[in-house]
Order: sequence, then C-alpha cells, then structure tokens
Amino acid sequence: MSKKFIVTVLCIVSLSAVVNAQQITKFGVVDTSRVYESFFRDTGPIRNYESKKAAFQKEVDSLTQELRDLQTKRAEYQKNKNDAAVVRTDAEIAKKTQYITEYTNAKNMELETLRRSLQSSDSFYKKLYSTLERIAEDGGYSMILSLQDSNSILWYSPSVDVTDEVISALGL
Repeated sequence: MSKKFIVTVLCIVSLSAVVNAQQITKFGVVDTSRVYESFFRDTGPIRNYESKKAAFQKEVDSLTQELRDLQTKRAEYQKNKNDAAVVRTDAEIAKKTQYITEYTNAKNMELETLRRSLQSSDSFYKKLYSTLERIAEDGGYSMILSLQDSNSILWYSPSVDVTDEVISALGL
C-alpha cells in the first residue's frame, strides 16, 4: 500500500472520530403554564376555582361600591357641615376599609392555596413527564427546560419550544 493511501485513510478515520465526538446538544423549552392551562381548562376543579375566583371578585366589587357610597355620604355631610355625621361616617369608612383588606387577603390566600394544589396534581405531572420524555427521545433533545422554573433562560429560539407538541401529545 502506498503511503498516500494510508495517510488518507488515517485522515478520514481521524476526521470521523472528531465528527462523532462533537455531538451537538439539542435543547428544548416548554411553557409548562400553557400546558397546565390546556390540561385543566375543562376540568371540574378548574371550573370550581374559576367560580370561586369570580364570586370573590363580585363580593369585592360590592364591598368597594359600599365604600364609595360611604365616601359620597361623607362628602355630603361635610358639605352640609354635619360634623357628627362626618365623624360617624369616617369610623364606618375605616371599619369597612379594614374589613375589605382582611377579606381580600384571606380570599387571595385561599385561591392561591387552591391554585397550588391544582398545579401539583400528581396525575398531571406523571402524564406531563412521560410525554416530555417521549418527545425528547423522538426529537433527539438532550434536555427540555421549563420556561417558568428557570430564571437562567435569558433567550431561546422559538424553534426549540416544544409546548405545542406537548399539548398536542397530551390530546388537549
């Protein structure tokens, strides 16, 4: 064999070894909040959550209107120089304001607790992780990152976003 042939073969072997050693890592990202919303959109627990949220907002709107009415009365009493009524109304306004604040805080905590319990559903996450695993293996992804759970993702190409594929694979 000629030296030229042996050198060529060695170069080809070396080049293919370098090419094989330099595998490109493929990343994907998924918007888990969009997947979550799609998964639970039509379920009873989400309808219950949305119903409670709407009822809470309706009650806050009603309480806020009562507070505005008291403030209007106070302005009328002040205009008519009815100091006793102004002082009495100020006390009612303070009491109503405190009640609205406490009510709002309590209801927000209740809604947040309910939302967290919905998001930590084991059945949802089991199905999500098995779907992500299948999509990653089929698509050749080395890693799929959540857009919500990592503050380190500063930029990503939309071409690596597999959210729609996950939603579709979950049958949503």
